[in-house]
Formats: sequence, C-alpha cells, structure tokens
Amino acid sequence: MKKLCLILLLVVANASNITAQKLLTRTGKITFFSSTPIENIEAINNDVSCVLNTATGDLIFVVPIKSFRFEKQMMQEHFNENYMESDKFPKSEFKGKLLDIASINFSKDGNYPVKTSGQLTIHGVTKEVQVGGSVLIRNGKPNLNATFKVKTADYNIKIPTITAGKIAKEIEVTVNCLMNSL
Repeated sequence: MKKLCLILLLVVANASNITAQKLLTRTGKITFFSSTPIENIEAINNDVSCVLNTATGDLIFVVPIKSFRFEKQMMQEHFNENYMESDKFPKSEFKGKLLDIASINFSKDGNYPVKTSGQLTIHGVTKEVQVGGSVLIRNGKPNLNATFKVKTADYNIKIPTITAGKIAKEIEVTVNCLMNSL
C-alpha cells in the first residue's frame, strides 16, 4: 500500500509540474497602428490566443483576423475584404521561442526584457523574425509585451493606389497578453 501511495504521489507531482510549465491566454490583445499625414488607422483584437512553455521558451500566438475592430465600420470591411482577405487567410500566427527564458523568474515580480525568434505568418506568407519585448510579472501573473513593425509588402498585402497615401508601408504592432496557468 505504501508503494502504491508513493507511486501515485510521484505521478501527481510530475503531472502538476508539467502543467505548471505552460501558460495560456485566449484573451490576449494585439493592436496595430498605421500613421500617415492623411489618416491614422488603428485596430484592436482582444481574441488572441497564446501558449508559453516556461521550461523550454516555446511560444505560439494565434490571431483571428476577423476579430480586429476599427473605429469605422468601413475600415473594418476594407481590411477584411480587400487587404487581409480574411476569408482566404483567417488567422495569423507566430511560432517561436523566448530566447532568454532562463533569465525570467516566474515566481518573482519584475520586468524582464526578452527576445523572441520564430516564424511569423501573415496573409499566407511566413517570414523569420526576431522581436524584442518584455515579460512583466505582477502578483505572480506574467504579461507578455512587445512592439514591432511589419512591412505590408513583406507579406504580400496589396494596397490599392487610390488608398496608398492613407495606409503606412510599415504598420506598428503592439502585443499585450496576460497569461494564466493551464
């Protein structure tokens, strides 16, 4: 009986260690901002999913394109139909790693600078990217943050000549994902 209890205890301890190594959110936030002399365009997406393995640094983001919300309904329609073709390319993804995962103490509040490296897929095009950011831990909860630029031409996002002056060639993307244990 003692052996059985010991084995059961070890199995439960190992299982809890495995799940404690993974963090998740389904309500992450990504915004993008396009600034030109003619018009500023901003959109917010609060349906971002992210999984982080704190042991390995493996990181995955999934962004449903139709979940971006704009101030003007017409901008949202043009974004989905003309630029992002969201019926054809319904999501964007990032699959990569936090390169300096060992420098983060997930049990201690603080702001930890990080770098990520991986493959970013937007509009059906995948590119290798490196992005700097931070992991802010407050009250034991990690929040992943980053701001970076994306060139529309790199991802075959066509901007019609008639609207070219209204949309920046580089779009600023901001990520903010408050993570929870699995």
